[in-house]
Amino acid sequence: MSIHLKFDFGPETSSAKAGFTKISGSTTYNAKSGYGFMEGAAIYERDRGKPGTLRQDFCIPLGAVFIADVPDGNYTIHALMGDAKSATCTGLKVGEGRLLLAECRTAEGEFAANSFSVHVTDGQLRLAFSGIAPRINALEIVSAPQAATLYLVGDSTVTDQPLEGYPYAGWGQMFPMFFKADAAVANYAVSGRSSKSFLNEGRFEPILEKLNANDYLFIQFGHNDQKLDEERATSPYTTYKEHLSIYIGEARKRGATPILVTPVQRRFFDNEGKLIDTHGDYITAMKELAEAEEVILIDLAAESKRLFEALGPEETKSLFLWAWPGEFPNFPQGAEDNTHFQQQGGIAVAELVAACIRKQGILPLQRYLR
Repeated sequence: MSIHLKFDFGPETSSAKAGFTKISGSTTYNAKSGYGFMEGAAIYERDRGKPGTLRQDFCIPLGAVFIADVPDGNYTIHALMGDAKSATCTGLKVGEGRLLLAECRTAEGEFAANSFSVHVTDGQLRLAFSGIAPRINALEIVSAPQAATLYLVGDSTVTDQPLEGYPYAGWGQMFPMFFKADAAVANYAVSGRSSKSFLNEGRFEPILEKLNANDYLFIQFGHNDQKLDEERATSPYTTYKEHLSIYIGEARKRGATPILVTPVQRRFFDNEGKLIDTHGDYITAMKELAEAEEVILIDLAAESKRLFEALGPEETKSLFLWAWPGEFPNFPQGAEDNTHFQQQGGIAVAELVAACIRKQGILPLQRYLR
């Protein structure tokens, strides 16, 4: 079933553009209509008095979430943001904090039209707004079966961390901001999983049901394969390779392109400011497998090592989940985490992956990058 929803945001007193549904600040989501703002946010609205255009009016969605019920699948979102009489600054995330726009700024009288493709898995498209002066004039949500899906499997360094954990973020959560509407990121990575436990828990099956020849499968495991418990532990040159080979083989059976990603580095430095590698043979084993199976390899371990060493022990704290007491409401006692990222770090690591795609000339994936 093809979907094409069109929403015009602004006061109820201003008429909607032909073919669009009016959304005001008081349009609260309910299951019957299947769209609207989630309850609890402060949403304001203005009409600038230019009837008949999508630019005449808007909502100011301060920390608001807009919901639209849609069948599972890929959708392209066209968003219009701006204000005829004021500068604006709007951020936009989808689902569990997956970043689409970090900061869309417009000058007075300027309007920005942005398009993205997103992957929906639970029958609801949720768009979360942020920014110091957010605006939304119009949204169109259109079925996008033609968009490539970039499936991610991995651990907590990749996964979509929940909104209540902000600024905790995986790099896969920030990955969508680097792609045009040609591709949708589907992040299936889960905290605490290894190449073995992800398979044994049945977490790969939902991907296999949808994976096709237009898609990519990014595979980053290693952090938890080092653990000693039976559920997760693998040996680099035997069971680690064997489990990674399953992901590769299943992707290829369906015509999809597997991409191995060496595990991102942790934040451990020696006395000379050089990064201490904590993954050892797992990195070497993945590289050997990539060569033997002729699989594309993104060496995120090497790229993150270069980045973290360039920044140094102190500045890398701004990438990892280091926080002073009271700095972030979700971590009132502060945090000192040398494995997991805050949003800024997730963006930086996702940018490394995107840069590798471009540098290595991975086609047609390279053409999908912004």
